[in-house]
Amino acid sequence: MESRVSELTGKTILVTGAAKRIGRAIALHLHAQGARVLIHYGGSEAEARATAAECGGAPLYRANLESVAEIQAMFQEIEAREGGLDGLVNNAARFTQIDVLKITEAQWDFIHSVNLKAVFFCAQQAALVMRRSGRGGRIVNISSMGAFLAWPEHVHYGAAKAGVVQLTRALAKALAPEISVNSVAPGVIPFEEKDDPRIQAMAAGTPAKRPGTGEEIAEAVAFFLRASTFLTGQTLQVDGGLGLR
Repeated sequence: MESRVSELTGKTILVTGAAKRIGRAIALHLHAQGARVLIHYGGSEAEARATAAECGGAPLYRANLESVAEIQAMFQEIEAREGGLDGLVNNAARFTQIDVLKITEAQWDFIHSVNLKAVFFCAQQAALVMRRSGRGGRIVNISSMGAFLAWPEHVHYGAAKAGVVQLTRALAKALAPEISVNSVAPGVIPFEEKDDPRIQAMAAGTPAKRPGTGEEIAEAVAFFLRASTFLTGQTLQVDGGLGLR
């Protein structure tokens, strides 16, 4: 355990969407591993401040990820205040359920603007900061098993998350060798919706026979952040076997 902690100790890592749910779990886990966590949030200020407090008074960065200009401004502020960046966890995402024949352009853009477009521009800006620092870095994108499974009421979401997988592969080649880019694809990771019968049935149908936890996703993220840059362009499915069908 000590050697693993030392590999992240002092590393400056930004987690987008860190106020709640999986993002919060990732931030807390990385803080426990010794990292200097930066907390990004959009509109959940109270929750973000609570997460930051639990991470030893971690710095807070607010940005509307629908706006490329706000993304650029956030990374400029991070570079000015922190002096560099060692890692980025592209976690922020949206999730909606809509009949495929009723999806509007606005609903499509609502998902893709954050779940795919922002992932690219956050990775782009993080890579620029990492390269200017001369110390390389690690980028971990959070995809979803929705990238691999056909969920008919989440077509727009699945398309965006599949895009994250391909983006991960292409960025891994584009940013090598100094920066690695990998992805984690969570399966059923419920929070306030854990008692939903559909969630329970999906989890019960996996080989693991249970839902996963935010901590289990966080450990997979930490694995990629600790790993050598020889490991790049990969997507790790942390899904209890959901995809084994």
